[in-house]
Amino acid sequence: MDPGREKNRAMLLTPASAGAIAVVRLLGAGVGEFLRAHFSAAPLPGRCVHGKLRDGMREIDDPVVVFLPDGSGADISLHGGSWVVQSVLELAARAGFQIISTAAQAEALDFLDGSTCIDREIHVALGAARTELGIRLLSAQARAWEQFIASSPSSDDIREVLSDESLVHLLNPPAVAVIGAANVGKSTLANQLFAQERSITADVAGTTRDWVGEIANIDGLPVMLIDTPGQRQTADEIEQAAIAQSRSMVERASLILLVLDATRPLEPEQSPLVEAHPNAMRVINKCDRPWAWDCDAHSGIRTVATTGVGVDLLRRAVAAHFRCADLDLARPRWWTQRQRKLLESAMSEASEVKQIL
Repeated sequence: MDPGREKNRAMLLTPASAGAIAVVRLLGAGVGEFLRAHFSAAPLPGRCVHGKLRDGMREIDDPVVVFLPDGSGADISLHGGSWVVQSVLELAARAGFQIISTAAQAEALDFLDGSTCIDREIHVALGAARTELGIRLLSAQARAWEQFIASSPSSDDIREVLSDESLVHLLNPPAVAVIGAANVGKSTLANQLFAQERSITADVAGTTRDWVGEIANIDGLPVMLIDTPGQRQTADEIEQAAIAQSRSMVERASLILLVLDATRPLEPEQSPLVEAHPNAMRVINKCDRPWAWDCDAHSGIRTVATTGVGVDLLRRAVAAHFRCADLDLARPRWWTQRQRKLLESAMSEASEVKQIL
């Protein structure tokens, strides 16, 4: 017997939030004893059994319990209130079960259905996929890895897969900060990227008084899009505090979109931002109006945020920055630390790549 199966462990399989149903899976030799002590009915192999789950004299819930086909444990299907779930996990912990609290733990794979490690890792990751592209790419990975391994990949092939973090980005939205001087059209542009209004806009400097962050779908890539207050000198203490706070968000961002106003001179407010953020992706906004500086002499994506002109090009550029544009679903990609470490090992010993399955 696998020694890991003798451990008594418990894990919440469904998302950690209130819902109609929550499923707690118990694994280990002590599952039968736990159910005999706390469940009013006798679970039968291959059948869903309804009964009362009690902690002493207190009734926690009336769940449905079913044994797993291989006899390694049981699923308890509860009403999905957070109090009910927490009470069951606490009861299991007091009964000697180790609580696997996150799908990131290596032991979490033991709880999931699937014939291979990659199947179970796909199962875990599907809950983190926020876009159709992420789901489609994940769903193709089992087949993609089978074909890749069967092709006897070279070290160059393995290095190329190792360098591709596109699926990591699809499952862990990178932060993208929109910055610029006051009233250059940052919030209007952010609303276009959100595809709906999220930030209040007006032709008045200082309208955005705090950073606004939310997930935006950029051509299938989810990003935490952060709209920041305009960078300027101001006597308004509230605006000063908002600008200072937004700087820490910008420093942690994976990509900065620097919005420049084509209708205003670069000096004195815009040039310092260009110098301070040399690696930023530049967006030259308001290009439909007379220019106050030579926009042709500066690289950048030209937009008219009020009408959406150029926004599609910007979306594509952001997705391409994270290697998430024109993705080939048939190519294998890594998204877990287990996979990454095996790929690193396979650089010197190619047979290691087989362990990914």
